[in-house]
Amino acid sequence: MIAAVREGKLLTMEGDYDHIVNRGSLCVKGISVFATHASPQRLTKPPCAGQRSLGRDLLGRCHRAPWAAQHVVDAFPDDTAPKWLHRDRDTIYSERFRQRVASMGIAEVVSAPASPWQNPYVERVIGSIRRECLDHVIVLNASHLRRILTMYGRYYHRSRTHLGLEKDAPDPRPVSPPSAGPIVVTPEVGGLNHRYKRKAA
Repeated sequence: MIAAVREGKLLTMEGDYDHIVNRGSLCVKGISVFATHASPQRLTKPPCAGQRSLGRDLLGRCHRAPWAAQHVVDAFPDDTAPKWLHRDRDTIYSERFRQRVASMGIAEVVSAPASPWQNPYVERVIGSIRRECLDHVIVLNASHLRRILTMYGRYYHRSRTHLGLEKDAPDPRPVSPPSAGPIVVTPEVGGLNHRYKRKAA
């Protein structure tokens, strides 16, 4: 992309004619940069201090301590609660949360401070969301972030292959033989990712 800037303000945005792939055209994200740059709803700085608290503050009510305490009860109805819960030291796990977990007979395993490697599965998901999704979009506001994460969650479970699942998705899908027809590409997460499946001609 070639941006024309004067006195710190973005004036125009155009494709690079010398680029071997784009040859002067802009993708949807490139076109939207100009519109979002001037938007009054655009985030210009993190809304809070702390590296890991951005998503929590953007998503508001969903990530507050009372919500988490109720959510753990709703997630495990009747006698389906696990024996233990592995968690970090985030402030979302309030005294109320700990009491709810204890009343359900769940033992807590708390990670050591500043030790993300002690919960590798969660850290892997956070890294995937960042690398495959959020690093490639411009988040305008909290509702936009919710929409993006909802679309990515759907893609992650339905379409994204996982090596630990023998290159299947968490929601399994059948393997289509070549005789089932040509491969059809369906864009997901606003075109960031794609779902590939065979469709009868």
